[in-house]
This record gives sequence, structure tokens and C-alpha cells, in this order.
Amino acid sequence: MQLTAKLIQILPLQSGTGRNGEWKKQDIIVETQDQYPKKICVSLWGNKFEHVPLNEGDMYTIDFDVESREYNGRWYTDVKAWRLVAQSNAPTAPQHEEIPPEAPPADNPFGPSDEGMDDIPF
Repeated sequence: MQLTAKLIQILPLQSGTGRNGEWKKQDIIVETQDQYPKKICVSLWGNKFEHVPLNEGDMYTIDFDVESREYNGRWYTDVKAWRLVAQSNAPTAPQHEEIPPEAPPADNPFGPSDEGMDDIPF
């Protein structure tokens, strides 16, 4: 599955040791950009996401799997990302034609005169 969402919170890094060795998990909270936005907790397991800078407010495309498991009669669901790609948030700057500065009048090479400047408050 895939979704594009805005990162709204980075939860503390979790780590530990299990029967298969050491593990690391980073949970992030993202918000969809639908008409009725939903918040989703996505788990990033291991070291494969260290190269992706996580910045709150940025948009990400997330490929993930949903997995549920039963424990003591209760069901728990995880959203585990297997790819995370930051989207370009930089808006394209509008292209404006550069206007050259106005040349001073030929009779005054230093620019406009101070005539009519008596109304300055200082």
C-alpha cells in the first residue's frame, strides 16, 4: 500500500534486544491530506531509513504493509513502512522579468534632487 502524508510528529526512538538480536524502531505520526484528514502512526524498523531526513511539516510518500497479530485475546495492528520518500516542498519561484533601475536625469548625475523633500518628519 502507499500513501502521501504530512509528517506531524516524530516519536522517541525505541531500541532493545530480542531473540534475533538488537532492534531499533522509529514511530512517526503522519496526517493524510484528504477532505477528512486521518492521523496514522507508521513504524520505521531498522537502519534503512537513516538516510531519509525526517522534518515535521514535510510531505512524504510512504510504502507500507499493514500487519495484525493477536496477543492474549486482543488484536494489535502495525503499519510498517518499507520505503519512505521525501517530497519536494519547495514551491517553484515565479519567474519575473528583471527591470533595470531607472537612470538618473542627465542634468543631475547623482540621482533625483532633494526638491519637494520638506515634508520629511526628521
